[in-house]
This record gives sequence, structure tokens and C-alpha cells, in this order.
Amino acid sequence: MIGDNKMRVRLCGYDRKVLDVAVAEIVEVIKRTGGKVAGPIPLPTKVARFTVNRSPHVDKKARDQFELAAHCRILDILEATPQTMDDLTKLEIPAGVDVGIRKPKNSKRSSNLVNNKNKKTKK
Repeated sequence: MIGDNKMRVRLCGYDRKVLDVAVAEIVEVIKRTGGKVAGPIPLPTKVARFTVNRSPHVDKKARDQFELAAHCRILDILEATPQTMDDLTKLEIPAGVDVGIRKPKNSKRSSNLVNNKNKKTKK
């Protein structure tokens, strides 16, 4: 029954401080409603770098460089109550934070599928 209550929340944003505030709010809501949470787990920062010409026709060696850093965090909700889910849907997340919620993959199920495929090929 515990496996049914597991949820994974992935938060991404360009501003690290706003992202940390959103994570703290979510963790506080989960703990207040009696749920258990693991994390936040910081993921590696994805940095996109762009180099552009300052002027398209003259002085080709003059360039500007820009970078855009995307910060991500993962929260695992180990035991979620119905009240936890209701409070999370009502929670106001700051602008600029992308939230994705999904159930983690069941490793037992995937190993059973591999075993069934091996049995079919042996026949």
C-alpha cells in the first residue's frame, strides 16, 4: 500500500532563490499534513551558453556571450495523505517555477516484464 502513495515532484526554474522558496513551501505543506518527504535533491544545473555577433555587418570579432542556467530539484513524497494532495493543489507556487508530479516507476514490474520476454524467446 505504501508503493501506491509514492509521488515524485520535480521543480525547475531559472532563479535559484525563488526555486528554494517554492521547495520549502511544498516540504512544509507535506510535513504539516502528516506526509513523509525525502529531499529536496538538487540536480545538476543545466547551462545554455549563446554567442552572438554585436553587429552583423562590421567588426566580426566583436561578440557577446550570454548564459541561461536552469536549476532543478526533486522531492519524493513517500507517504501522501488525501489532505496532502488537496493542500498541494491549493498551494500558490511562485511564477517562474515549473512543477511536474508523477508516480515513480515500479522496479518489480519492469523486472517481471524482462523475465517474461526471456521466457518467450527460450520457447
